[in-house]
Amino acid sequence: MGLQQWWFILIGVLFTGYFVLEGFDFGVGMLMPMLGRRSDTRRRVMLNTIGPVWDGNEVWLIVGGGAMFAAFPDWYATLFSGFYIPLLVILVALILRICAIEYRGKIDDDKWRRRCDWGIGIGSWVPAILWGVAFANIVRGVPIDADKRVTSGFFELLNPYGILGGVTTALVFALHGAVFLALKSDGEVRTDAVKTAAWLALPAVPVAGGFVLWTQLAHGGKAWTWVFVGLAAIALLAVVALTQAAREGWAFVFTTVAIISAMVVLFGSLFPNVMPSTTDPAYSLTIYNASSSHYTLMVMTWAAGFMTPIVLLYQGWTYWVFRKRIHVDHIPPSVGLPLASAKD
Repeated sequence: MGLQQWWFILIGVLFTGYFVLEGFDFGVGMLMPMLGRRSDTRRRVMLNTIGPVWDGNEVWLIVGGGAMFAAFPDWYATLFSGFYIPLLVILVALILRICAIEYRGKIDDDKWRRRCDWGIGIGSWVPAILWGVAFANIVRGVPIDADKRVTSGFFELLNPYGILGGVTTALVFALHGAVFLALKSDGEVRTDAVKTAAWLALPAVPVAGGFVLWTQLAHGGKAWTWVFVGLAAIALLAVVALTQAAREGWAFVFTTVAIISAMVVLFGSLFPNVMPSTTDPAYSLTIYNASSSHYTLMVMTWAAGFMTPIVLLYQGWTYWVFRKRIHVDHIPPSVGLPLASAKD
C-alpha cells in the first residue's frame, strides 16, 4: 500500500471518528428542546452527559482537516473553495454552539439560559444536516474545471441525493444522541431518552438504508462495499429491536457500527477519487494528482505513528473517568452571576 492510499484511509478514519463521537454530541443538543423542556435541571443533566468530552470530540475534525491540507492540498483547496458557503455556515454554527455551552452557566438568568439553549440547538441541527449534504455531494461529484475549481454554486448542492444525505445524518445523529443519553443518564431523563430513541429508530432505518443503497448503486460502489451496506442494514435493524427493549448499551454499539459502515461505503465508493468531476472525469481529483510529495507524506506518517496512540489513549482515559450515569439529583444549584452583575 502506497502512502497516498494510507493517508486516504487515515482521513476516512478521522472523519468517521468525528461522526461517531461528535454525532452523539450533536444528537444530545438536537434533542434538548424536546427532552429538556420540563426543567432546567433536566437540560443540565443532558449537557453534563457530553460536558467532559464534546470539545475533545471536535479535535477529530481539526485533525482530519489538517491531514487533508497536508496530505492532499489540492483536495483541501478545491473542497474548501467550492463548498465555501456550507462549510462557513457549519463553522459559524459550531462557534455558536461552543459559546452557548461554555457561557450558559455563567449568568443566573432564565432568559439567558433559554437563549443559550437556542444556540446549542441551532449549533447542533445545522452541522448535523450540512455535513450530510456536503459528504453526499463529494461522493456524487460536482462540476470541476481543468483548473481544479468547482464551478457550481451552493444551491446546486441541494440536489435530491444531497438532501437525502442531510436528512440521513440528522436522523442518525439524533438517534445516536438519544441512545447515548439513555446510556449516560438515569431516572426520568433515561426513561424519556429510551422512548425517544425507540421512535427515532423507525424513520432512521428506511431513510439511512435508502441513502446507503443509493450510494452503492449510483455513485461508484465497489463489490466489497456491499458487505458494509449489509452490515449497516443489520446494525440499524438491531437498533430498532434494542431500543424497543431498552438495551441502550448494545443499541449504542450498533448505532456506532451503522455510522462506521456507512462511512466505509462513502469513502469506498469515492476511492481512488477524492473529488469526482461531473464536467469531465479527466478533471477529477484523485489520491495521485491531488497529493503532496512523497517526502511530505513520509514525514507525516512518522508523526502520525508517534502521536496517534497517545491521543487515543488520552481520550479513552477521559471516557473511562467520566463513565458513570448522571441523575437529576447529581446536579447542584446554579452558581452563575446574577444578570445585573454580569452586565456590570
